[in-house]
Amino acid sequence: MNVTIVGSGPAGISAALYLKRAGMQVTILAKDGGALLKADHIENYYGFSEPISGKELHRRGVENAKRLGCVFREEEVFSIEYSNGFTVKTNRGVYQADAVILATGAARKAPRIDGLSAFEGSGVSYCAVCDAFFYRKKDVAVLGSGEYAAHEAEILKQTSGSVTILTNGMPFTGTLPDEVMCDTRKIAAIVGEQTVSGICFEDGTTLPISGVFVAVGVASSTDLARKIGALTEGTHIVVDENGATNVPGLYAAGDCTGGLLQISTAVAEGAKAAMAIIRLLQKAPSTEGRTEPA
Repeated sequence: MNVTIVGSGPAGISAALYLKRAGMQVTILAKDGGALLKADHIENYYGFSEPISGKELHRRGVENAKRLGCVFREEEVFSIEYSNGFTVKTNRGVYQADAVILATGAARKAPRIDGLSAFEGSGVSYCAVCDAFFYRKKDVAVLGSGEYAAHEAEILKQTSGSVTILTNGMPFTGTLPDEVMCDTRKIAAIVGEQTVSGICFEDGTTLPISGVFVAVGVASSTDLARKIGALTEGTHIVVDENGATNVPGLYAAGDCTGGLLQISTAVAEGAKAAMAIIRLLQKAPSTEGRTEPA
């Protein structure tokens, strides 16, 4: 039985430990340690007589998972698909799994751009796979400056009239897809009447477009959940008491599910999700796990 965990924070590592001890094949995919790495001193976590830094706590957690035999990959996850098992796509490879746990922490806040929230669902989208169909042969933009934005642009260029990546003043750090343009100017507002009709830049010029796809930073757990059809409420993934989403075999744990955003809570939720997956997979036939290079 093969389980892929997206995220190497307290929830993801906690789940990995339980799953591996139950005999599962466990792959942990994470670009970094998330919010935990920003904590200078942690004093309210069980088992430490002296404060410990978030960076050190993360290092110890990852090393423990590796010691037990979990596979750890520093990769950025772009999307998750389901067809006779889960397919997790990253910037370096493709992973097959019988179950997936989303544990990348709380969703980032959308950039503060006038009109962004007002046009959500009316020209502003957070999922190229979900909504590209509605923008066939239309000019669209992707808001972002890294590989995640490049990935969304790659999807959109297959059906859209044109695709422009808007970095909003940030340098572009991704790999620009063929036929995709990049504009680094600062954005003043997203404009339109009933739906989006253009982007106004701070220099006073306007780019006519019909849709804006937000892909700032890396894909959060909520972004990935939306792409596969899992229910979300705002920036949180909807789960039951065991961390299960409405998509069979897809679980979420930690800050991405809301509630008390604490390390102790994330560890507990990771353990609960792992135990639920163990019960689920021990009753089901396995999909052979494999890793394919990009």
